[in-house]
Amino acid sequence: MSDLKALDPGLAVQPQSHVTTSPKRPNPVSPIDKGRARQSFERAAQTYDSVAVLQREIADRMLERLDYVRLRPERILDVGTGTGYAIDGLTRRYPKSRVIALDFAHGMLGQARRRGSWMRRPWCICGDAEQLPLGDASVDLIVSNATFQWCNDLERTFGECLRVLRPGGLFMFTTFGPDTLRELREAWSQVDADTHVSPFLDMHDIGDTLTRVRFADTVMDAERLTLTYAHAQDLMRDLKILGAHNATAQRPRALTGRARLRALEAAYEAYRSEGRLPASYEVVYGHAWAPLQRQTPEGVSIPVSALGGRKRSS
Repeated sequence: MSDLKALDPGLAVQPQSHVTTSPKRPNPVSPIDKGRARQSFERAAQTYDSVAVLQREIADRMLERLDYVRLRPERILDVGTGTGYAIDGLTRRYPKSRVIALDFAHGMLGQARRRGSWMRRPWCICGDAEQLPLGDASVDLIVSNATFQWCNDLERTFGECLRVLRPGGLFMFTTFGPDTLRELREAWSQVDADTHVSPFLDMHDIGDTLTRVRFADTVMDAERLTLTYAHAQDLMRDLKILGAHNATAQRPRALTGRARLRALEAAYEAYRSEGRLPASYEVVYGHAWAPLQRQTPEGVSIPVSALGGRKRSS
């Protein structure tokens, strides 16, 4: 963080303990154990890209949407950058922009640092999406791919994104909806009553949250993508390599025995089609704008730089 601040004082990087945020409102159903999730992604950093086929595809589809928006961002924040796959697409579209890569796992940032040209390496910051260590109105574009399902307080997270966006800035993201890994969840439900798959929020709830924190012109949509596997154990292995296995606070703490794994495999067989087992993903896409006007104690504030209005391609 200190190196970033020295390179660009205008970014006003803040220590996380000094960032003002709303009171914590954890997921009331099954909160994520952030320590467990961070540990999983630290271990997965070296192997993540070998199995992240879906994550790359989703990132590409999200970034393609930027081609329909006319932007000249000075600074771009990639929240939950992981190994930094989206950075290459961002630097191709915005070669003059500075990309800031944020992730809560140091190992992932180590991979992300290798992205971009040698002259335009991303600035990497280790931090949590629920408490962004950046100053107010310090970036022009925020992107985030498959990250917010790891946040316990989405309203706080979106509020932080709005806080660091400049007026008229764009927020674009993907996450997963409740039909994600439906087959795995249902197969486990036939084995025991434990939580084996992390919960995912409904697209409409996500859109409502954007509205509550006062983002403008919110657009939400979703699609379903399916990966197929020869065996259920292949899916479980890929989730482990990704660091995306169960990190809920209510997860089973004991090792999963062979008998239960065999029972899971047997239950999953009910979904086999054309010789393959499906793993469904409900991919949620969203984008919204930071309003040009912001309410202050003295009234409405409109920055001079925003008077020209934002431009979107037709």
